[in-house]
Amino acid sequence: MELQFSKISFGRSFLPLLLVALVMCSCTDQVGNDERSNIKIEHYELLNVENGDLQETRIQKDFSGTEVLNLGMQSDTVYISAEVDVSELKSSGPFYLEVKNPTIRYLELFVKDTSGSYVSSGVKGTAFMGDGLNGHLAPAFWVENIETGDIVFKLYSQEPISFETSVYPESVFEGMDTRRMLLANIYIGIMLALFLYNLVLYFSVRDGVYLVYCLYILFISLAQLSLAGYSRLFLFSDNFRFFEVSAVLFSALSGVFAVTFIRIFLKTKSIIPKLDKVLLGIGVIYGLVLFTRVFSFVELSYRLTDLAGMLVAVFFFLSAIMAAKSGYRPALYFLIAWSFFLVGVVIFVLKNLGIELLQDLASFPMLVGTALEAILLSLALANRINILKKEKEQQQQGKLKALKENERLVREQNVILEEKVKLRTKELELTLKNLQNTQTQLVNQEKMASLGQLTAGIAHEINNPINFVSSNISPLKRDLQDVLEITEAYRQKGKEEFSETTRKSLHDLEEDLEFSYLVEEIDMLLKGMEEGAKRTVEIVKGLRLFSRVDEQDVKKVDLHDGLNSTLILLNSTMGRVGVDKHYGEIPMVECLAGKINQVFMNIISNAVQALQEHDNITHPLVEITTSVVEGNKVRIEIKDNGPGMPEHVKERIFEPFFTTKQVGKGTGLGLSIVYKIIENHQGALEVFSEEGKGTSFVITLPIYQKTARNE
Repeated sequence: MELQFSKISFGRSFLPLLLVALVMCSCTDQVGNDERSNIKIEHYELLNVENGDLQETRIQKDFSGTEVLNLGMQSDTVYISAEVDVSELKSSGPFYLEVKNPTIRYLELFVKDTSGSYVSSGVKGTAFMGDGLNGHLAPAFWVENIETGDIVFKLYSQEPISFETSVYPESVFEGMDTRRMLLANIYIGIMLALFLYNLVLYFSVRDGVYLVYCLYILFISLAQLSLAGYSRLFLFSDNFRFFEVSAVLFSALSGVFAVTFIRIFLKTKSIIPKLDKVLLGIGVIYGLVLFTRVFSFVELSYRLTDLAGMLVAVFFFLSAIMAAKSGYRPALYFLIAWSFFLVGVVIFVLKNLGIELLQDLASFPMLVGTALEAILLSLALANRINILKKEKEQQQQGKLKALKENERLVREQNVILEEKVKLRTKELELTLKNLQNTQTQLVNQEKMASLGQLTAGIAHEINNPINFVSSNISPLKRDLQDVLEITEAYRQKGKEEFSETTRKSLHDLEEDLEFSYLVEEIDMLLKGMEEGAKRTVEIVKGLRLFSRVDEQDVKKVDLHDGLNSTLILLNSTMGRVGVDKHYGEIPMVECLAGKINQVFMNIISNAVQALQEHDNITHPLVEITTSVVEGNKVRIEIKDNGPGMPEHVKERIFEPFFTTKQVGKGTGLGLSIVYKIIENHQGALEVFSEEGKGTSFVITLPIYQKTARNE
């Protein structure tokens, strides 16, 4: 929703409020110019009263020559005597004696008659419901006649005691009270209208400054009504305790929102940043006012309120002047509006300090000043809408021009970009082909490296059983020669009859050649040859299980066989590295056996190499653990107690071409290929490693690659 405002229409809409404000000024003038119809007491004495007997008194302090009695905070009940001369009034009575302080909790008036006795004229104060005329304002006593002119006040207050006393003829006081009520009602009407008007603006334009201003209007109005005593009639009724603190609380809250409003409205943070910090300090003082009043530091709260009021009067005015000098036009509106309020604030603060400038007018200029200020600031806020509207139109025009320019540039850039995209696409296609060829070559190189490693292992393992056979040939020949020699001797001697001597000779020969040991040695040699033959069979079987490279179909495989065959092939490279196998009961797993064996080969060989590169490891060990997890998956953990990996290496080990080996000893594709194989099997590969605590690779494979079947 967009609101349309003009200076002329807005001025006409607020013309009735300005006229009402002028009526308020005329009302206060009538009150103030009624000097000949009332008199003020100018002689007070603070009394010491013995046991509450007014006849037994002595003067504690004389306050002669002052119209405003200021006692400050008093913890106990005090007695004040005064002298009044009603002969100047053109009336013989009855009279109204008004004590101008609406926050006195208990006030009793004693009038001395011709017999010398003090007679009570009633009790007033915030703790007593107002009765009769003017019961909602400052205490006013109806006195039929003041014969001797001697009066005594008995009063108690938890607020600072500061008041002046005026005596009015009955008819004059009634007329003045009527004008006061008219002034209060006009003030409430104006401030309520301004509050609702700016609240509507806030919900229309959603500008936070209007909400802050509404809250300022609300609390400044409540503060002025409390200072004048009207809030007791309109808001608090018999809740006198809240009424007593309301003036300070509402003043503090209005001060907080006033500081917030001026900082937003005058843009002090960007225009005058130094003064903006001072304004924040004033806001902090108002916060202290709230704190001290809530926690019953009454006198301090009043002093802080007066201090903050004087600072507001000075620095708000100074901020507006500096903002106006910088060319910020709304500051002029604020400057004019604040001038009205400034006069009222100064007069009121001086009154609190005991300096009377306008006598009866000391309280009412605050009402008039705040009303005029609120009206003029509302005019300024309305003008703000016009300014924002113009700024918005200028921004929209600037954006439209920028959009047209951008559209032209985009069209030109599109033509250039299309050409560049075509050229770049061709380059990328060529680069992709080159990368694919390079990747294929690297994969083949990795395969060749693995095959070379396998060939070296096979050659080494086959060499051992061959050594068994070749090393046993010579002793076997010697033993056989000895057997043949014995046999030949028996054959030669057998031609003759065996005699005792012959037999003895043959026996000696057997003993010399250790015939029995020859038989045992032949048996041992035959066993060694048999063990070598078995070893050769195992190696061939391991090679057959490991290198199922050409198989492309998924088959059920015993993973334990694949691990065992891998360990057999790597046995020649193990050296002093030990292996611990912790095989669990796992089912046959559907997989590409050759690919999975390649995974085992790469991971275990990496672990062995890492252990062999560090001689400081006392017992290098590789642990292999298998188990079933989650019912349908197999878990294989290959763990070593090597040096481990730092975090930055662990994060990159599966990247292609990344390697920590020396140049020429690795391509950086081994673990990348492993990761891809496990991923193609719908499994997971995790690595856990800490420096100095070893490395663990955990492989998780599903038992079935497609759909689980009933065995």
